[in-house]
Amino acid sequence: MSSKKTPPALSDSQIAIMHVLWDREEATLGEIWAEVTADRPLAKNTVQTLLTRLVEKGWVNYRDTGKGFLYRSAQGRRAARKQILSRVLDAAFQGSTEGLVMTLLETRRITPEEAARLRALIDAAEEGS
Repeated sequence: MSSKKTPPALSDSQIAIMHVLWDREEATLGEIWAEVTADRPLAKNTVQTLLTRLVEKGWVNYRDTGKGFLYRSAQGRRAARKQILSRVLDAAFQGSTEGLVMTLLETRRITPEEAARLRALIDAAEEGS
């Protein structure tokens, strides 16, 4: 993403819809509804309303095929992850990156490969300081 401003925050249901679009690239309302409701019950018109809001917020684009609409993500996963993490960091950790990382390491197991990647990222961040 270039210098575009990140769109407004996403709800959990909207994030579920975005995962479908990121995985499929394009999808119809029916396809999105089928995937989202595999995990949680939602009415089809609720999914349509959520999609409409995602379009209004700038997260989703659509095109008319003549038989219906095909929806596509207008923002990447990375933008959403950054936004969500920023909200959690500010709300739960008062902006403390250390607090966030320490909590993750205390509550989640990581593989030796993940630990090595994390060490490399920390080293690179220190070199860039």
